[in-house]
Amino acid sequence: MFKRAISIILILVTCLSLAACGNTGTQSSQNSSYKIAIYTNTVSQNEEEFRSAEQAQKKYPDIIVTQTMPDNFMKEQETLIANAVALASDKDVKALIMNQAVPGAAAAFEKVRQQRPDILLIAITPAEQDIIADKADMVIQTDELSMGYKMVEQAKNFGAKVFVHYSFPRHMSYPLLARRRDILKEECAKAGIKFVDATAPDPTGDAGLPGAQQFIIEDIPRKVAEYGKDTVFFSTNCGMQEPLIKTALEQGAMVVQQCCPSPFHGYPGALGINIPPDKAGDVDYVIEQIKAKIAEKGGTGKFSTWPIPASMLSTAAAVEYAKLYAEGKLKSKNDPEALKKCFEEVSKNAKIDISNYVEIGADGKEIKHENFYMILSDYITF
Repeated sequence: MFKRAISIILILVTCLSLAACGNTGTQSSQNSSYKIAIYTNTVSQNEEEFRSAEQAQKKYPDIIVTQTMPDNFMKEQETLIANAVALASDKDVKALIMNQAVPGAAAAFEKVRQQRPDILLIAITPAEQDIIADKADMVIQTDELSMGYKMVEQAKNFGAKVFVHYSFPRHMSYPLLARRRDILKEECAKAGIKFVDATAPDPTGDAGLPGAQQFIIEDIPRKVAEYGKDTVFFSTNCGMQEPLIKTALEQGAMVVQQCCPSPFHGYPGALGINIPPDKAGDVDYVIEQIKAKIAEKGGTGKFSTWPIPASMLSTAAAVEYAKLYAEGKLKSKNDPEALKKCFEEVSKNAKIDISNYVEIGADGKEIKHENFYMILSDYITF
């Protein structure tokens, strides 16, 4: 679904990763003495994640090794784990970055740790949020909980009367996503916005991703007919973003952000944007094109996202952090100051807030995870 966005995405990541954390920006001879493994989703499951690893490999061809996980990772857990172990079996691999850290990542990291206690393990966008911090050295996640508050605030700014939340049982088993859904519901009630908890097909189910996408295309018009155009649509799944944006725009509805907020997640494909070679990598130009396309359909002021690609930014920062570890430049495997510097350098002018994940324990007490980092950015409205 995202083929039209490939060229701009690739060049964007090049721009984001030009500033290498803690080095001069040139590849030194010592880089060939170690490797960094990146384990991602396939193009069909999440192209931004896949392309972020591909671009890292282009930047550091002697360092980066990549691997994709099975499309149906829920049913192929043994393969998911075996691939991770295989990557770590190379003694030159000093760090393993997993984006997304889908269900099974915790077990994979545990297996890797048994064989390689020295390796740096970084989980990005983890599904097993309740246990992953104990298995990984560092966890990076968009600040899903704060998003719950910000999305409703943005929906209120848009004048929304209804907020439709599409998800499915697998995603609602993820603690952060479930807590965010509850926050959205509570904040919508405070704001006088009707919250609709809608169940969509799981893309890893029998109907696959095409079935899930077709559901979105057919269901949004039904919801608009029922609730009106002042309705915000949101889905927790990456593969649903393009049809969701396209159909919401056609129906005169609203989108405050995607599951993985980024100008390049769903928008170019949904809007049919073709980027000329001389404008490739020009983020301001791409944003203006999105604004123009949305204006053509009468959607101005009803669509927004982050001004940066969240999942790709996380991979870029994680790679630079892993390089520092491999070169012995970190205070420990969990060095928050170094991580912050990496994010600042790869994000350029975008404002990024970084905080630690605070879990609510069974006894109701807060548990702060020192190695679990949440990132948050402001919105740009088209």
